[in-house]
Amino acid sequence: MARQWSPAVFAVEDEYQILLPADAPSLLWIRVGDRCFYDDENGVLRSETDMHRVTVPMDVLDAAGEYTVCERQIPHRKPYNSKPGPIEETTYRFCPVPRTGEIRAYMIADTHDRVKEAIRAVKAFGKVDFVIFNGDIADDNDDHAGLMRIFEIADGVAGGEIPLLFARGNHDTRGRFAEKLTQYTPNAGGRSYYWFRLGRVRGLVLDCGEDKVDEHPEYGGTICCHDFRLRETAFLERLGETDVFAGEKDGERIVIAHHPFTHVVKPPFDIEQPLYRRWASLLSEIVHPDVLLTGHLHNMWICMPGGKKDDLGQPCPVVTGSKVGRGYFAGTGVTFREDGVYISFTDSDGKLLGEHLLPK
Repeated sequence: MARQWSPAVFAVEDEYQILLPADAPSLLWIRVGDRCFYDDENGVLRSETDMHRVTVPMDVLDAAGEYTVCERQIPHRKPYNSKPGPIEETTYRFCPVPRTGEIRAYMIADTHDRVKEAIRAVKAFGKVDFVIFNGDIADDNDDHAGLMRIFEIADGVAGGEIPLLFARGNHDTRGRFAEKLTQYTPNAGGRSYYWFRLGRVRGLVLDCGEDKVDEHPEYGGTICCHDFRLRETAFLERLGETDVFAGEKDGERIVIAHHPFTHVVKPPFDIEQPLYRRWASLLSEIVHPDVLLTGHLHNMWICMPGGKKDDLGQPCPVVTGSKVGRGYFAGTGVTFREDGVYISFTDSDGKLLGEHLLPK
């Protein structure tokens, strides 16, 4: 069947969640080698959905280097003797993040519906091993079309062939579909914050939720992000009891968050300072990150620990890298090299706006 977009392969913990918007009622599974992985609900193949999701162990797909989407349309699902259509198969190659040598990634944040501009920025940067979606891809989530911006861009920059990472932004909490976001995006058992591995890169996706207090009139009583952040703090504390980041520091370690939460900005955006200071401390103790990648401020800067924008005790250098305008977008290239993490601020016109090496 003709599809509008290719699958989007997101990394969550040590698995890939392969998401594919459904154009019509269909049954779907992924074949990797001689194994099949199903989009099912407790053994029942799902068809009454507009978003298919199949989870594949990371080591299985990495080793195979390709996967096949298998799909059967089922316009009339019956209690007995349903007659789905023929199996249609499409095979995609897959390029896992390398474990040696240089690794190139690109971060897009705050695109605010600028789909073509975001795709141009990634392509102008050149070949990448993975792409980071760091919040506010759409201006809001008040309709289904806003949710699909993620998949429009993913199709244009990845084509189902490289891994993606996703972090929620504050504009993603707004609108009728905000409460359903995890149905359309990668998550860890419903959580929008989680750890991940990609080749030799290990890291965390964090979620600050909204950028003002829950009681702010802008939200109209629809937000309870403070309690959400308390649960996230408990997750970080428990993470220290696992072996995810334990042992010798091998490879690169990164943290992805839409907000540069260690930088305190003017009221009413100066929220949760004790809590965010606690996050920074936990990251220092548990993760030992090389870089914190952020967006949100529609600006581009790098702050080293102890710098002018370090208000709450940065655990590492903080990179904030996104700008938008009419027909324009700028994002951040992240290259992991032997001598450190090389940051390149580039735009949809292919211009280099700034660069900096964060040495090991």
